[in-house]
Amino acid sequence: MATLRDIQNRIKAVQSTQKITKAMKMVAASKLRKVQTRMLDLRPYAEKMHDVLISLARGADRESHPLLAFRPRKTVEVVVVTSDRGLCGAFNTNILKAAQACIDDYKKDGFEVSISAVGKKARDYFKRRNVPTRNSWTGISGSVSFSNAGDIANDIKESYINETVDEVIVIYNAFKSMVAQTVTTARLLPLAPPEEGEEKAVAESEAADFIYEPSMEAIFEKLLPRNVNIQIYRALLESSAAEEAARMSAMENATQSCDEMVEKLTLQFNKARQASITGELMDIVGGVEALKG
Repeated sequence: MATLRDIQNRIKAVQSTQKITKAMKMVAASKLRKVQTRMLDLRPYAEKMHDVLISLARGADRESHPLLAFRPRKTVEVVVVTSDRGLCGAFNTNILKAAQACIDDYKKDGFEVSISAVGKKARDYFKRRNVPTRNSWTGISGSVSFSNAGDIANDIKESYINETVDEVIVIYNAFKSMVAQTVTTARLLPLAPPEEGEEKAVAESEAADFIYEPSMEAIFEKLLPRNVNIQIYRALLESSAAEEAARMSAMENATQSCDEMVEKLTLQFNKARQASITGELMDIVGGVEALKG
């Protein structure tokens, strides 16, 4: 049975842990406010840019730019975006489960799968399972910048243009609310979804009559590479915001658990103290009775 001193030490340890979880929640809240503003500012721009380019690409010659090239799928690149640190609940577990399921489905359909990992959790996950990754980037979560997105996007664009990969999929946690994150799978390249088929793309191109200024080639040369950078940047910001929200929620739950544990330990301490006092009183009473005898 635990002594009073042992229970007191446990209470102090839990209270110290509670201080840490509260502090981590406050830090996560501060980081979330900063990254959430950037994410919300970028989101409509990224969505509209992607939609416009898809619309233009369906009515354009696929040979007009290497990033528009549509070829039979043989190798699929899966970019998995996770965090560098833990203590954020099921944030990383959910994304890694979804990524593994996606990879298994592609392999089942007979495609070769190339994996790129963003974040230490994704890198370590595949490393532990002896799954080779084509490339990995760490130290990004918590300090996302456009240059980070540019480094990743340039590597992806180079692989696609060199025909090392035929399709690029990005899997990340999108920020939905303070208590919810949505695992999102987005096709980055090629722009026009291949399952729609060439016939439908041709029909749409015939229906739409675009006027390009200064020229179709100049527009695609400028916007297509930038779109890849923007979409990667959006995925990183969404993932970073979702990570901080998940960490806030996890730390709040941990703080509440500490409160409950302190209450239970305090009750246990009071019971043990009462039992100790009762035992001492019984000893005194017994001693007095013995003297009377």
